[in-house]
Amino acid sequence: MKNIIKAFDYLVYWSIVFLPFSISISPAPMNVFMGFLIVGFLAKKLLKKKIIFINTAINTPLALLFLVTCLSVFNSISFSETFRAGIVRLIDYILVFFAVSSEIRDQKHIRRIIFLTAAGLTLASFDTIWQVITGHDFIRGYEPVINIGLVRATASFKDSNTLGIYLSGLAPLVFGLAIYHLKGLKRMALFFISLLILTGIVLTYSRPTLLAIYIALFFFALIKKDKVLLALLLILTLVSPFILPRSVKDWARQVNYNPLRFMCNDDRIAVYRNALNMIKAHPVIGVGAGAFMKSYKKYKEFPEYRNVVTLDEMKAHNNFLHMAAEIGLVGFGIFVWMLYKLFMECINTYRHLDDKFFKVILLSLSASLISFLINGLTESSLYYSRVAIIFWYLVGFSLSLKKFAPGAS
Repeated sequence: MKNIIKAFDYLVYWSIVFLPFSISISPAPMNVFMGFLIVGFLAKKLLKKKIIFINTAINTPLALLFLVTCLSVFNSISFSETFRAGIVRLIDYILVFFAVSSEIRDQKHIRRIIFLTAAGLTLASFDTIWQVITGHDFIRGYEPVINIGLVRATASFKDSNTLGIYLSGLAPLVFGLAIYHLKGLKRMALFFISLLILTGIVLTYSRPTLLAIYIALFFFALIKKDKVLLALLLILTLVSPFILPRSVKDWARQVNYNPLRFMCNDDRIAVYRNALNMIKAHPVIGVGAGAFMKSYKKYKEFPEYRNVVTLDEMKAHNNFLHMAAEIGLVGFGIFVWMLYKLFMECINTYRHLDDKFFKVILLSLSASLISFLINGLTESSLYYSRVAIIFWYLVGFSLSLKKFAPGAS
């Protein structure tokens, strides 16, 4: 029995390490490591006869979020879709969250996670450069996307914005260590990797991704009172109108320099208005978890915003509208409460951490969460299976650090 438990323990340990890296390759290895993590975690808990769900700051809102997700089935036009893409998927994410939050062990474990995360980001970023130069990525053979004359990298992801969500969601973990912790050659190496990742981010030409990473860096500068980084961000803000590609400047002119139209495009705004129609029709428990796309056609306006014609099945391209439409304002309010509890716990843990390494890691994780949420203002990233796992992994990782904070209540 001890050997079996040890084997599952080994499986969980290394699944946590390899999961972030696997996202950079394709959905298949990511799903394999996520499956290993969930099965190993559950088997280990059952064999040891221990409670699966440890006590964390977000347990109550998380339980209520799951309850509302289940209740939303009453309004769903597809029970199977709500069960599969809503309830079951949320169970998977909850189990990943509890596995990561309870099974991260020590500084060595965290260093291995960061190393493999940096390796995945490096692989994807190098792939973006290769793709732009050669016309295809070397992992899956995808060609770059051409928008308004820009060659936009996708690497091994289905589109540039999804690649941007991945890069910007995990990059702050590398940036934080490079700027505020490592010294000497290790710091130089991580700075080089950081520049490579930034290059990958720029080559996506994803506006929400660029905004997300900018705000993440601003968050670092604000918390650490880093005048140098603040100055660099200010300089970037001032010179950016002059260094933007000509096609981007032309695009800004075409939308009359309207910031909303520039960031979102008219088709996204049309989808937002249609999503609001869903929320108005079912404000309490929504149209059903996982049923946004199948319900979308029913709530389309005619004519749509600025005569845009959207598809009959669309995602909301906004996490918060997507969530409010699927599980109602009640579910959305619970999610906001969960985020509040999460960040309050991060603040509390940060104040009680004595080790500089852990403090930098928690600060970087918070920046990663902020980056992911900012990106979600124009993408349904919590509903893209390739990258949604990033959010729940980061939440579990963040809350796991409380065990290293003596005196944190």
